[in-house]
Amino acid sequence: MAKQKNQKPDYEKMLRKAGIRITRPRRIIVEILTATDDHPDALEIFRRAAAIDSGISLSTVYRTMKVLEGLGAIHRHAFEGGPSRFEQASGEHHDHLIDLDTGDVIEFKSDRIEQLQNEIAEALGYDIVHHRLELYGRKRRGR
Repeated sequence: MAKQKNQKPDYEKMLRKAGIRITRPRRIIVEILTATDDHPDALEIFRRAAAIDSGISLSTVYRTMKVLEGLGAIHRHAFEGGPSRFEQASGEHHDHLIDLDTGDVIEFKSDRIEQLQNEIAEALGYDIVHHRLELYGRKRRGR
């Protein structure tokens, strides 16, 4: 099942509230983040931003992403074998399947997996506070 996103976050408002000035480069970066439904790394965000304004620096992208992560506006994922990738913090909980050949990140939600995790935690005397599930695989050939 694909994840359904809630309303897109207002990154500019979040940055302003945190006392961060909204410069043209930051505005471009947050517009890219608002428009994206994939899981870009900082270099990909930089490429997209530089296509709009060649004056944007990679360090501005890194600093902006760090601030947004600190505010809880985005999630950083360190998927095995690759650079940190980012996604909007809005939306329902979901898990990830990472294609090892293409690097594609596929979001999915499974009520069965959630129920099993809760059953395991309960049997061990725990309440789940947070979890992440990452599956890594290769697409089957010939199917």
